[in-house]
Amino acid sequence: MIVKDPNVEHPDANVPEPGSERAAWLTAIALGILGAGVLALVLSGVIGSVASRSSAATPPPVIAATPTPVPGATASVGDVAPAGASARHAGPGAARPHSSSRARHASIVGDPSPTQAHRDLALYEDQTSTHISERWMQGFYPIYAVAQKTFGVNWLLIASIHKQETAFSTAPTTYNGLNFANCCGGPMQFNVKNGGPPGGSDSTWALVNDSYRYGSRPASYDHMTANHPSIYDDFDAIMAAAHLLSADGAATELGATAWNAAYDYYGHDLTGVTYADQVLARAIGWSQHGFCINCGLETTMVEAIHAAYGAPLAATLETAVAASVKPSRHRRR
Repeated sequence: MIVKDPNVEHPDANVPEPGSERAAWLTAIALGILGAGVLALVLSGVIGSVASRSSAATPPPVIAATPTPVPGATASVGDVAPAGASARHAGPGAARPHSSSRARHASIVGDPSPTQAHRDLALYEDQTSTHISERWMQGFYPIYAVAQKTFGVNWLLIASIHKQETAFSTAPTTYNGLNFANCCGGPMQFNVKNGGPPGGSDSTWALVNDSYRYGSRPASYDHMTANHPSIYDDFDAIMAAAHLLSADGAATELGATAWNAAYDYYGHDLTGVTYADQVLARAIGWSQHGFCINCGLETTMVEAIHAAYGAPLAATLETAVAASVKPSRHRRR
């Protein structure tokens, strides 16, 4: 019970004291400042990035650092078993669709047009300057890991071809239509026309398009298609590329067999030599210095790869062209 002092006036006895109102305002202001700060952190990506990093995918571990090849000290491309031999170092089911069809190899190979080879060469010598974010790449890391485990192919070689073909699926027509030559499409640029009509039974894509069945598909990733196989589905395409590389001799080693598999992947001409030189140089560079999404090619590494593997074959091709003799092995694409 409150007893009022009759000697003291209380005109506003039921009105809160000013001090209490001030405290409420201060609390509201403090909460407003805190909320604004949190909002700023979210908009800037600091809070979101911290949360995403805790569950973000990371690149698969590098198997081993590969030394830079020295000409004459390593096996040359001529020592590599020819395409059509049984799959070497292949994972489960690696040779099932591909090597069983190698007897028909000559019927599914098409010669490149000079225009296509010239255009490709220009693209490979002038690498894309598109900046690729880490968040974009996170969807590919689990796929690379499954492809490596399933087919026994070094994921750095697979990723290097992915980079060479579509700059990690950032090329404008990656997920729709075909390339400028109207033959190849998807993240790994498989040829769908060198077996006849689109999707023909002997096209390169048709030979390996069921490769996705041999591995466990990640729960989610960008550009997952509803129907499989799809040349535009990242998992389907990357698994098919790993399968093809394995059937052509690629394994975990980044040496002569990897160079030869990359050469087979593009096709057998001088542009294919440049392609294989760059693909292997990039993969070996990553093995030595760590996977780097936006790093360019090391000129000295490309030169070393060419001297060790590309130059002898290039000389043979140039001699054949000069003599107007068609090389015995033709381009796949």
